[in-house]
Amino acid sequence: MLAGERFDGKSLVRWPWRRCSRRRSGARQSSVGFVSLERILKEAPAAQRAQKKLEQEFAPRGQELSRLAEQLKKMQESLEKNAVTMSESERQKREREFGDLNRDFSAKTAEFNEDLGHRRKEEFEVVIERANRAVKQIAEAEKLDVVFQNEQVVWANPRIDITDRVIKALDEPRAGK
Repeated sequence: MLAGERFDGKSLVRWPWRRCSRRRSGARQSSVGFVSLERILKEAPAAQRAQKKLEQEFAPRGQELSRLAEQLKKMQESLEKNAVTMSESERQKREREFGDLNRDFSAKTAEFNEDLGHRRKEEFEVVIERANRAVKQIAEAEKLDVVFQNEQVVWANPRIDITDRVIKALDEPRAGK
């Protein structure tokens, strides 16, 4: 802090810039803003469209996995219920079938999760790129010196939150492109 200044808790984010700015220009203060990527990925129409697209694309495979899980559950219940009355060879045969189906289910689940993760990354990278361009446009228009993503900010005054404007900009046909 400069001599004679008191720490009031509000100058935590701006203090380093204000100090440097005062020494150079005498009165300039930096302007800051922040944006919530989490809110953008939940609330922006482009993000919601991407999520719906993924749900439609992966619904058939998800239903297939649900059917396999139900089949495994029934096989396990049947094995547990009838194991005592089955011959040893019949029990081993069913346990082998159950093991094979369980491995198939595990492999399909892993493949599903990997594919979904890859596609989610692809879809949301587009949204994030557009959001970053919208942030840049808003920051330039409002003459902001820096915009923080809220995941790195402990607290910020809502008046510097530009998330709503970014979400609105992503809904406009030409914004962020």
